[in-house]
Amino acid sequence: MIALKSLALDPNDIETILITHFHGDHFGGLPYFMLDAQFFSKRRSPLRILGPSGLEDWFVRVMETAFPGSSKTKPKFELTFQELTPGTTTQVGDLSITTAQVRHGPPDGPFHAYRIEVDGKTLAYTGDTVCVEELFVIGKDADLLIAEAYFFDKQVPLHLDLATLEAKLPDIAPKRLILTHMNDDMLSRGSSVPHECAHDGMTVEI
Repeated sequence: MIALKSLALDPNDIETILITHFHGDHFGGLPYFMLDAQFFSKRRSPLRILGPSGLEDWFVRVMETAFPGSSKTKPKFELTFQELTPGTTTQVGDLSITTAQVRHGPPDGPFHAYRIEVDGKTLAYTGDTVCVEELFVIGKDADLLIAEAYFFDKQVPLHLDLATLEAKLPDIAPKRLILTHMNDDMLSRGSSVPHECAHDGMTVEI
């Protein structure tokens, strides 16, 4: 919410939220978005939240963790949840969303990557994952691939490093690549990293 408001972005303009998995750094901001929608932004327009299996149960958990009792408060706007199935494409408004199972924990765990097609453009996001074949489906020829690059070349369990990603890039062949989810090993390299790197407040046009 701090980032949205610092950029003068109206939360009420957000119609759809896609969740890749239920770790705090990817899911934990949702209660604050909901609190703002209910009491400050005075949201009245519908909101859709989409994500892996167990989505609605995890929503209750995260709301109760942040604000006990809040999950029992009925929103003043239409709120819908939709679980997405890996290996399928779902039409949500103008968005065509292809979901892939990735690995950031147990192989059958609720970890998703997404390929989003809208207005003739394609955005792909790896989420957090090791290198799996599904990334080729998600990222192939995308106008923009947003990819995790946790380490520069150190391979660690359940995360994607830049060296491994670079070895696969000729086959994925995205038109543009932006790296994200970087730890100190990556951040300390600064401009020596030969790819675009995400940063707070970054504006991206496809």
